Amino acid sequence: MYDEDGRQYLDCINNVAHVGHCHPDIVKAAHEQNQLLNTNSRYLHDNLVDYAERLSKTLPEKLCIFYFLNSGSEANDLALRLARQYTKHEDVIVLDHSANCFLSAYHGHLTSLIDISPYKFRNLEGQKEWVHVAPVPDTYRGLYREDHKDSVTAYADEVKNIIEHAHKRGRKIAAFFVESLPSVGGQIIPPAGYFQKVAQHVHKAGGVFIADEIQVGFGRVGKHFWAFQLQGEDFIPDIVTMGKPIGNGHPLACVATTKEIAEAFAATGVEYFNTFGGNPVSCAIGLAVLDVIEKEHLQAHATEVGNFLMKLLKEQQIKHPIIGDVRGCGLFIGVDLIKDQAERTPAPAEAEYLITRLKEEYILLSTDGPGRNVLKFKPPMCFNMEDAKFVVETMDKILTDMEKGCLNQQKTSTCST
Repeated sequence: MYDEDGRQYLDCINNVAHVGHCHPDIVKAAHEQNQLLNTNSRYLHDNLVDYAERLSKTLPEKLCIFYFLNSGSEANDLALRLARQYTKHEDVIVLDHSANCFLSAYHGHLTSLIDISPYKFRNLEGQKEWVHVAPVPDTYRGLYREDHKDSVTAYADEVKNIIEHAHKRGRKIAAFFVESLPSVGGQIIPPAGYFQKVAQHVHKAGGVFIADEIQVGFGRVGKHFWAFQLQGEDFIPDIVTMGKPIGNGHPLACVATTKEIAEAFAATGVEYFNTFGGNPVSCAIGLAVLDVIEKEHLQAHATEVGNFLMKLLKEQQIKHPIIGDVRGCGLFIGVDLIKDQAERTPAPAEAEYLITRLKEEYILLSTDGPGRNVLKFKPPMCFNMEDAKFVVETMDKILTDMEKGCLNQQKTSTCST
């Protein structure tokens, strides 16, 4: 990215510009279709048909019905409607760190989604009676950590207990709504098998499993095209939502679901229509994004560069005690900064100082997590080996300077790092 004075910045956080800022193939596709035709979705256009067919090839066969929209918030709102209409239930289970955490699950800015986003509702009208909050399956900082004998079952049982408690109160579960990799919650990688166990409990209660892929889909995790696939081949959500990277910054989103859920939704007789969702220009851009991912081998690139970046960051973890954990997959990586190794106390001030210093070095990085202490890496997929080396080398210099300053400060006061 460049500022108004032409200075170049390395973008480590913009997962919206999925295949790169102003990628010429995306710009060309948008321009050419704009010159030819753009119209509302009352008119069936070849681009819509072609895009739905291409997208279907990336997903399990069960997810064969698509609704096209303009934003991730619209997609998640529709997913909620689909779940409620299909199950005839109202309640939703979401994830959170704790009642006192600063950041946790976030699913969008519409009223319906603020109600299921602890990150938002804790600062507004509070938790609705139909919303239930389960602990995020964080094995570094959560209830059940890496030394637990079976953290997968323990975290899934928390969801089971919530369902049982809800039933005692006469409530019925419509959906378990989760980011496939919780991002706002601190770049969390749920342990494999967790989704399967949760889905069993949710399905038994008559609910559906909604995987929010808005931050992490389209090959970002490298090993798979969709982050939910990290859980294993035996897991398939009932509904998948997409946004952000799907259009490389153009307003485009999608909901994929099963034929059974779609038919239950249609049975209301109330037509679902979105004026601009799936318009010819949006679908041309969506097709171009898929073309670039394939042509430039960006999924394999995410694995290669992500592994290299993880390796470099883990080397820094050994060198700098402030780095408590390095976790991630592909080009979705979190670096957890702490004040002490024993308690794993978040180090938000140090994290804020680090990203401010990085910006002065023309590197854009930001923080997330319960204490705003987790450095989040979600760069455009063209992020390369040299970029990774540059970022980590710069981080190393800044952290070393911070430690030197800390030693000097210890002569007169206590320093957290």
